[in-house]
Amino acid sequence: MFSLNESLNYYLYPRYISMGKGVDCLCELIRQDMKANPLSGDAYLFFSKNKDIVKILRWDKDGFILYHKRLEAGTFELPRFQPDRGLYRFEWETFFMIMRGIPLRSGRWRKRFKM
Repeated sequence: MFSLNESLNYYLYPRYISMGKGVDCLCELIRQDMKANPLSGDAYLFFSKNKDIVKILRWDKDGFILYHKRLEAGTFELPRFQPDRGLYRFEWETFFMIMRGIPLRSGRWRKRFKM
């Protein structure tokens, strides 16, 4: 149901987007730019230009789930885009590292909000 886990495929949209885009617009970007099917059940990640907001879209049997995360401090570190391919696929481990601020290649922890 409402879960992101190791059984899913994760795809990174190769450009930054306006965070005002909703489900229909994100589906169109997946179809047109990534040449993929938004009804596949895969998770598609879209980042803001400042890399402090992510939207994750996936189909869940009878409807879309749109996750939205805004960091209160710091930014997301992203894998390198492959713009010539139109998409970038990665595994659960990479997704987890991006979301938790674990360094992918920089060798340092990403800043996060602390109470």
